[in-house]
Amino acid sequence: MRLGVFGGTFDPPHIGHLILAAESAEQLGLDRVLWVITPDPPHKTGVPISPLDVRLRLLTAALDADPRFEISRVDIDRPGPQYAVDTIQILRKEYPGSELFYLLGGDSLHDLPKWHAPQRFIASLDGIGVMHRPGDRVDLGGVERFLPGLAVKIHFVEAPLLEIASRDIRERVRQGRHFRYFVPDAVYALIQDLGLYQA
Repeated sequence: MRLGVFGGTFDPPHIGHLILAAESAEQLGLDRVLWVITPDPPHKTGVPISPLDVRLRLLTAALDADPRFEISRVDIDRPGPQYAVDTIQILRKEYPGSELFYLLGGDSLHDLPKWHAPQRFIASLDGIGVMHRPGDRVDLGGVERFLPGLAVKIHFVEAPLLEIASRDIRERVRQGRHFRYFVPDAVYALIQDLGLYQA
């Protein structure tokens, strides 16, 4: 089996997340995409994050319509900090013999050298799917100098240019601005019903 691993805070999950996952599944030939929600992201210390149970409800609502998408509890059921390198080691044991492809946005690729144990993380994967937005320039040679062995693992995923970020959606809600079409219908309804991200 070929599995995609898509990690994030998903606060809230939005259309850009779904497009990246769907395009990755199609272009990389993934049988399933495991959505790994991070309870307590190490890189977001001091940033207000919605409670895990709320984010799980939002993500469940967002993924309900696609049978290829599945929420993994790999990071939920273990104490933090939850580093991606450890997540992949656990998934290797859960899915023996499977190929694991980690899915990233192009911006995250630039930050990879700052991740926890990045060299070990890269070595543990069969591939890394990187969302390649039109006009993006990725200096693979530069990244390869910091992380030898990375370039051969990268598979670019072509996807439409969508400048959508969860933090922008939260800000729009706080300001009372329109955000209706940035998120799936069910996520929009939950944000409204639960009064999330209000000032």
